[in-house]
Amino acid sequence: MKIFSLPALGVAAGAAAAAGLAAAAVLRHHPLPSALLIRGVFASANRFQAKKIQPRIPGLSVIRHRGLRYLGTGGKPSLDLFLPATDRKPLPVVMWIHGGAWISGSKEDVAPYLEVLAGYGYAVVGVGYSISPEAVYPTAVKELNAALAFVREHADRYGLDPNRIVLAGDSAGAQLAAQLALAITNPEYARDTGVVPAAAPRQLRGILLNCGVFDFDAVATMAGPMGWGLRKALWSYTGSRDWASTSAAAHMSIPSHVDHRFPPTYISGGNGDDLTLTQSLPLADRLEELGVPVVRSFWPRDYKPALGHEYQFQLYRPEAMDSLRQTVAFLADVTGVSALPRQPVEKVTALEKDLLAELPEIEEKLAA
Repeated sequence: MKIFSLPALGVAAGAAAAAGLAAAAVLRHHPLPSALLIRGVFASANRFQAKKIQPRIPGLSVIRHRGLRYLGTGGKPSLDLFLPATDRKPLPVVMWIHGGAWISGSKEDVAPYLEVLAGYGYAVVGVGYSISPEAVYPTAVKELNAALAFVREHADRYGLDPNRIVLAGDSAGAQLAAQLALAITNPEYARDTGVVPAAAPRQLRGILLNCGVFDFDAVATMAGPMGWGLRKALWSYTGSRDWASTSAAAHMSIPSHVDHRFPPTYISGGNGDDLTLTQSLPLADRLEELGVPVVRSFWPRDYKPALGHEYQFQLYRPEAMDSLRQTVAFLADVTGVSALPRQPVEKVTALEKDLLAELPEIEEKLAA
């Protein structure tokens, strides 16, 4: 999960500087070395966080369908489908798009969190898609639309409700989810993207946007390692070193294209995430100006401890649990289907607190 991925780009920038002038010259003239460097940092962070979070997730009654080939038997990307073990059918669908700056990440990174959401009574889809530099824009958007078509076409087989769909994403995945939502709700945008939307506007009930990247004018002037990393990633993703002047960048910039037809939105970001002030908060403001229903999940700038990028996956933190509760409440509101009457993660959190409270007494007995 991308909990510390973007701040970790500072490691990548430092590594590039330490590599010497020859390596720096390569980084300046081709996007591949930088993309692979950033991808390596992301992969390392994701493995660590998955191990840290997995033991805190209880044994939920979730049915797993992994590796479904939504592009046909020859297609490489696949999707995972997590279903709650319940007789309540058909199930509203949450289609989640993982982050990774368009050049890294996988659906496996977010799978533990998606299983938690499924445990609340929703069908949750984790979608894999082609990343750059192997694939450039708009390949990922077209693949995600195909994944949505697959889900709707197989709704009867898996007990899904094709008329109650919520898109979701984290980091760059939030940007991709917003693009797909624009293609569904705005015919002109869909035509420019080159996709035939796999769902009608009335079938898209809402969208979850966590710690996303939305405004590419702001990215172009962003300082520090995060700005460096995003610009290198966009060079790779757009296929142009001068990515900011490309039609792709203009088309990807969400605030320039949203209108009143955009679906009800849940949007969140940590107060310690540099993207919150420049990306998530301005988009929330813009959507509200347009009359789009918006649920905000933000914290004061001086909140302690500071919540970093992808804080929502850190379910051992009370702030992440607050975000999870708000997410489930949003899903219940926009789909009209209430969550199952249980809160499994809270039980684990409470148990952990009880054990910590007993620790001094246990240590005293051992000392005696």
